[in-house]
Order: sequence, then C-alpha cells, then structure tokens
Amino acid sequence: MTKPKKSQVMKPATAAEKLDVYLPATPREFQDGMISREELDELQRNPPQWLSDLRRDGPHPRNVVAARLRVSNSGLARGGITEPLTTAQIADLTADPPEWLLRERETHAETRREEQRLRERRENDDRAPTSRPRGRQPSVRGE
Repeated sequence: MTKPKKSQVMKPATAAEKLDVYLPATPREFQDGMISREELDELQRNPPQWLSDLRRDGPHPRNVVAARLRVSNSGLARGGITEPLTTAQIADLTADPPEWLLRERETHAETRREEQRLRERRENDDRAPTSRPRGRQPSVRGE
C-alpha cells in the first residue's frame, strides 16, 4: 500500500512572493501559518477580497513597484525608493516622473535591448553550422 501523498507546504513569505503581494500587508492568518500548494493554487484561481485589494491598491513589494515603474530593483534603490509603494504613489510618480526615474527607465531599457541582442546572437550562433579545422589534429598528450 502506498501512503497518501503529503501536501507540500511553504512559508508565508514564499507564498506572498508567488502571489506578488507585500507580506506585512496580508492578513495575520496568512502571515502566521504555512500555506499548502493546494491553498496557493486556490488563492490564485479564486482570490479572496483581501488579495484582490492588495493586488489592486498595494502596498506592493519591490519587484512589483519596479515592474510598474519600468525600472530595475537596483534602479529603485538608486532613486531612493526603499519602502513598498501603493498604486496611488506609483501613479503619482508615473504622472510626474522625477529625473532619477527617467534616467533609470532609460538605463533599464538599454539593458533589456542589450540582453535581447545577446540572446539573438546566441540563437544565431547555435543555428550556424560548426566548421571543423582540417589537417592534423593535436593529440591529447600535446605531441
């Protein structure tokens, strides 16, 4: 006989990260208990009101703030943003972007363009036929 499969559980911080929410803003019950994989799946499929509100209004974790502002996490830090922001705060920054935000957006866009260029180059290199040198090959012993 096989034992019933034990459900995989995760810490609240891991679950909050997977849900893209700021852990301290979640309900106490969420913060205090372990979350099973099935519970996480259910939260994603049918988010309760608190989760919908958090995703809509914030406060948002760093990665979400960075994505909404179209900058890197490092760019947030360079801009002095170290705390979670609400959707309204993000909208204010977007409506009247400070100099650092414009600069970080450009830096982030350049980085992404370079990453794309390198990715395309690797793909092209992978497709290119390999050429083998002709003639005598050196032996393993270096003869």
